[in-house]
Amino acid sequence: MCGRFAFYSPSEATAALFGASGTLPVEPRYNIAPTQYVAAIRNGEDDSRELVMLRWGLVPFWAKDPSIGNRMINARAETVAEKPAYRAAYRRRRCIVLADGFYEWHRERDVKTPYFISLASGEPFALAGLWENWRDKVSGDELQSTTLITTEANEFMAALHHRMPMVLEAGSADAWLGGDDEMIHTDNTPRLRAWPVDRRVNNARNQGEDLIEPSDDAIEG
Repeated sequence: MCGRFAFYSPSEATAALFGASGTLPVEPRYNIAPTQYVAAIRNGEDDSRELVMLRWGLVPFWAKDPSIGNRMINARAETVAEKPAYRAAYRRRRCIVLADGFYEWHRERDVKTPYFISLASGEPFALAGLWENWRDKVSGDELQSTTLITTEANEFMAALHHRMPMVLEAGSADAWLGGDDEMIHTDNTPRLRAWPVDRRVNNARNQGEDLIEPSDDAIEG
């Protein structure tokens, strides 16, 4: 699964890397958690790409209340096309969420160590996602939310965890946003690196660049 990630690169430049223009007040964050708003790119009505902020935790359009989104932060690639909560968004509302790295916790006996995983190049990337628009039937208020697609871990990530998010570079992001259905069956993951970090990241209230500083040697794949 993917339960925490970081995005601290300039949002305007990163959005341009993925073909979107425009600016938003996106602050650097090193410990992004579910229910928070994340920077994402999606196709606009005129086929251009737009940079938007979406709440992490997808709320299906048919949900009675938005609390269901708190437990819908990830969608499994193997079943996303069929699950009632995701299938409409999978067909019509794909997005990518901007990131510089994500966290995974590796268990050894009774100890879980957090690792920070990023591109080996150190460049920002995107996480494949879906978005949805939910409207409160009483107040009429709208909530736009997102979930991240996860897949079976590749050879590199399998040493840390059995699942991983779909990591996209610019070329593969084009295919995802364009509706390519083969992507969920193909590993297009770029070369990654990982290193253990301080357990302070376990608390979502903790922020700061020091959270991603290595507490040991990095590993690359």
